[in-house]
Amino acid sequence: MNKMATEPMTATGATDAPKVRRKVKVPAGKGMLRTFLMLIVPALLIVGGGYYWLTSGGSVSTDDAQVKQDIVSVSPQVNGQVVQVLVRNGMHVKRGDVLFRIDPQPYQVALEQAQAQLAAAHLQTTQLKTTAAGTGADITGAAANLKIKENALGRQQALLRQGFTTRADYEDALNEVKTAEQQLADAKARAANAQAAIAPGEQPSIAQAQAAIDKARLDLERTTIRAPMDGVVENADDLQVGKMAVLGVGALSVVHSSSAWVEANFKEKDVGRMVPGQRAEITVDAYPGVKFPAHVQSIGAGTGSEFSLLPAQNANGNWVKVTQRVPIRIAFNEPPSKPMIAGLSVNATVFFDKK
Repeated sequence: MNKMATEPMTATGATDAPKVRRKVKVPAGKGMLRTFLMLIVPALLIVGGGYYWLTSGGSVSTDDAQVKQDIVSVSPQVNGQVVQVLVRNGMHVKRGDVLFRIDPQPYQVALEQAQAQLAAAHLQTTQLKTTAAGTGADITGAAANLKIKENALGRQQALLRQGFTTRADYEDALNEVKTAEQQLADAKARAANAQAAIAPGEQPSIAQAQAAIDKARLDLERTTIRAPMDGVVENADDLQVGKMAVLGVGALSVVHSSSAWVEANFKEKDVGRMVPGQRAEITVDAYPGVKFPAHVQSIGAGTGSEFSLLPAQNANGNWVKVTQRVPIRIAFNEPPSKPMIAGLSVNATVFFDKK
């Protein structure tokens, strides 16, 4: 019994035996790959950071930019009812093409009235010339009558000295001379007035009537509204036959599609290094993946806030500095391969190397 108790149990002894750790052999290829990755990743980060640090100052970009085009709002220069519309939205027109017409009848009547006024002015001028010619004969007659009266007065004076006439007859002859002198003076005054009414050049009344004709003819021509330039018609939905065209109110717009450019608003800290002629690159959101070569054409003379409707006033003491943006005009180097639509959002990049 004691011998059995003192002998260790094999099962218990097996659990108390020391554990043996086995080494797992790693293949040589995997170890080298791990070492390579541990070295190459930091190296790539260092190289990328250095490249970014070296090249970040060579260009500047902004997404606060839009495509711009010349847009002319076509408005009538006379009032009237629209009687004909010849265009619609999206139609290409050439300069001088008829866009729409306004009722010309009121202006035709005005032209005829002006022509009648011109005829009346010519008639009045003819009458004035005839009157002026007649005053010459009046002067001649008045001068002859004065001569007769003066001869009669001389005879009365001679008879009065000889006592063959009365004092009353002499005074009557003297009064007749004075009356003849007044008639001659009146004839000369009428002649002077008649000559003064005839201008040395064109008569004022004729010139005024001619100006009225020119104005009426111009208004009549303006009832036909033509395209001011080549482009595409837009905003013509409200232009309908029967609608009243109002002087100075835009009826439609013509977009000059071949003169697109980009207006990019850069931060003020980036504008100091920009000069006209620097290389630029344009990407349009509507055409992903397409890059358009361009160049800086001009730099704005004022920030956007200076040209706003209500410029900021910083004299109240509560001033907070806000980074200003300066509009930069960027021109395409060549006509874009894609259609440019006014207002498209773009990303503009300007390179400072000038190449």
